[in-house]
Amino acid sequence: MAKANIIFFSSLLLPASQTFIRAQGEALAQFIPYYVGSRLVQGLELPPKRTVVVNQGSAVGSLAEAVFKVSGFAPDFYRQIRQLKPVLIHAQFGLSGALALPLARSLNLPLLVHFRGADATIRDDHARFSSLNHWIYLRRREALKREGRLFITVSQFIKEQLLEQGFPAHKIIAHYSGINTADFSPDPSITREPIVLFVGRLTEKKGCEYLIQAMAQVQAQLPDVQLVLIGEGSLKSSLESLASRLLRRYQFLGVQPASVVRQWMNRARLLVAPSITSAQGDSEGLPNVVLEAQAMGLPVISTVHAGIPEAVIHGETGFLASERDADTLAAYCLQVLQDATLWQNFSTKGQERVRSHFDRSQQTRILENLYQAVLRGEL
Repeated sequence: MAKANIIFFSSLLLPASQTFIRAQGEALAQFIPYYVGSRLVQGLELPPKRTVVVNQGSAVGSLAEAVFKVSGFAPDFYRQIRQLKPVLIHAQFGLSGALALPLARSLNLPLLVHFRGADATIRDDHARFSSLNHWIYLRRREALKREGRLFITVSQFIKEQLLEQGFPAHKIIAHYSGINTADFSPDPSITREPIVLFVGRLTEKKGCEYLIQAMAQVQAQLPDVQLVLIGEGSLKSSLESLASRLLRRYQFLGVQPASVVRQWMNRARLLVAPSITSAQGDSEGLPNVVLEAQAMGLPVISTVHAGIPEAVIHGETGFLASERDADTLAAYCLQVLQDATLWQNFSTKGQERVRSHFDRSQQTRILENLYQAVLRGEL
């Protein structure tokens, strides 16, 4: 049976941090994804023959992008999409859902919108002035609630956020995207080292300042333990300065390829994800890094934040501290680093949980079943 074309719509195609979008698209078995958006950006490679954008990067393209965003007018762009004969639009993030609304109307296609974190949690008073996309989202949100066919959330936590904002309960489904557990599998021949690992953007909601404070306490008792941070972000300079004052052993490695991240996950003894709610209300959805680490047999210390408790089970697969609690983070790190039996239990249970609840191949089949249900008119 021929595969139907669908649209994966995202405003920017595709930042390096959004590997999960491409991974989800390319994992589809029953549908062919076309990556469609407002602008092409440097980042992840996408199949050129399956990528369509309003703005390729020229001055004329920038003007066309602005007109499309504000008014929905983009005749050449619409013509290209019509030629694909797609059966539905799956918008990535709530803001992209609002941008895709005129396209869905014009093509008379069901619109599914995937909410992943800040798009459902950031406060309106901050979002209104943070970007054109946010302003458009707030102007179209009520229409999106009425006209969107299905709202998919990456966690139960994000589902609750949408319910609080008045999204129709019968249109919301929490669905874990999952990870490729075949790629994230530990190599037992590699010896674990006294390394505490962080992987993520160096931004406020990632909570790295509390990790650095906690590591100062850890290194006071275990001076051989090293902190390794992988990622870039606006807080890098201030975090490097804090680390230079408080820590003995640490490395900031910047952005690294997935293969290198996996190597560090195989070497480290712990992954710490000290996420917090930012001053603007920005929260995680369910960060893939806690899934990837557990799949690699790497115990996770994290926080009671957003969807993280749905993936890291306190006392069973890892430990969860309160947000901004550096003392408890330190105590949990020391406990796991010093107790080999506890470390092994967390390692084993973490792998079991990810493989049973967050395997991408299983979760992709569920997603495709949702697509089919939408096309049959059941959702």
